[in-house]
Amino acid sequence: MVELRLESTLAELPLAPKNPLPYRQRRRAAKSFHTGMETLRDAGGPITRFTLGPRLLAPPLVLATSPGAIRDILSIKDDSVDKTTSVFVEMRRVLGANLSNLPYEPWLSRRRTLQPVFTKQRVREFGGHMAQAAESVCDEWPDGGVVDLDAESRKLTLRALGRSVLGIDLDHRADEVDQPLRVALKHAMHRAILPVRVPSWLPIPGARRARAASTKVHRLAQEILRSCRADPTRVAPLVHALIDAKDPVTGESLSDEEICEELIIFLFAGHDTTATTLAYALWALGRNPECQDRVAAEVAELPDGPLTVDDMPRLNYTVQVLRESLRLCPPGPTGTRMACRDIEVGGYRVPAGTMLVVGRMAVQRDPGLWDAPLKFDPDRFSPDNMKKLDRWQYIPFGGGPRSCIGDHFAMLETTLALATVIRRAEIDSVEEEFPLAVHFTMIAGAPIPARVRPRRPGVSA
Repeated sequence: MVELRLESTLAELPLAPKNPLPYRQRRRAAKSFHTGMETLRDAGGPITRFTLGPRLLAPPLVLATSPGAIRDILSIKDDSVDKTTSVFVEMRRVLGANLSNLPYEPWLSRRRTLQPVFTKQRVREFGGHMAQAAESVCDEWPDGGVVDLDAESRKLTLRALGRSVLGIDLDHRADEVDQPLRVALKHAMHRAILPVRVPSWLPIPGARRARAASTKVHRLAQEILRSCRADPTRVAPLVHALIDAKDPVTGESLSDEEICEELIIFLFAGHDTTATTLAYALWALGRNPECQDRVAAEVAELPDGPLTVDDMPRLNYTVQVLRESLRLCPPGPTGTRMACRDIEVGGYRVPAGTMLVVGRMAVQRDPGLWDAPLKFDPDRFSPDNMKKLDRWQYIPFGGGPRSCIGDHFAMLETTLALATVIRRAEIDSVEEEFPLAVHFTMIAGAPIPARVRPRRPGVSA
């Protein structure tokens, strides 16, 4: 009876307001996964409905860019909304099924299995080589020379990820990680937004390149897993944790194929997205010397020697810098779900079969929610100011049951890296803007040049 009343109440709700933008402008905005959501929001409001083609070719869409509407979507704990949109279908096709793209039912077991692997305590084991990797990268920088912060951040995260988490030296194997992942994911995104897709098995050039790229990263993941199975003493905490993981309900372990697919997405998230966040933070500090000086002063209070996870409680301002960087440059600027039954979003009825679009970057840069939203201001995330924020206006790692399981690792890795680099070097960013692009997640759209000098005690940036 209660369920019938709820259904009756839901049926009485209006549909979300229709977006007034002309078709070509709607389509152009929808294809721009970062800035385009702001265009749609400004034209149609914080909850807006639109189409990109006939229903047989493309589902209707509802964009949510208000904290309340985003909460209504992401906090759902059942299969009312699911990761069955074309984006996740194509991602599973090129990289395999992993925690980030599985539909609800198989996701439940995978999440139960992996949750203990990514607790704060377990993640502490993964951060052991981050400071050393950052120091070694800084040692290679020319005094007074110009480096590409994006390329250097990628080198740093790949070096730390390989040595401390996967038990393999990836310094000279970036060609097996970086480019193949970008090729595969770019192909997946390209197919996902097409109204009509040719069969994936056709040997067209893009599909061939994506399959070759996928094969390359799968071979690397298989090599890592084989090495750890052959040598249980190998220092590779993540791999051994995945091997030992069991579903607490069924007692089942992950298959080798499932472990490899999780390793691949961890390679992507732990390298690609983390490196972009680090590059953005370094660039921002290079444009804001007073903020850079505060990080340097904070790190100077710590004992000499490589930073460790035990130093994290004393790196509060460094964490604020990273939070502000994630606000302005979130790894996933836009998220999607499919409404599998009628649901309520922000007081509107969203019919089953509607694609739900979560505008993370749009809500994190909304002038109605943030003062001077495009200004870099880490003090937004001071302890007092954080208490004033709506939980759902800042969601760089998502929210609800399907939030990013690796958020603790990402913050640990980037905090230790950023603090170490600023301890060792003064950064002076050359360009006034940080070019943004999206292939699957947010990346730097061009090299990020900065002049670097060894930091000397008592000398400001």
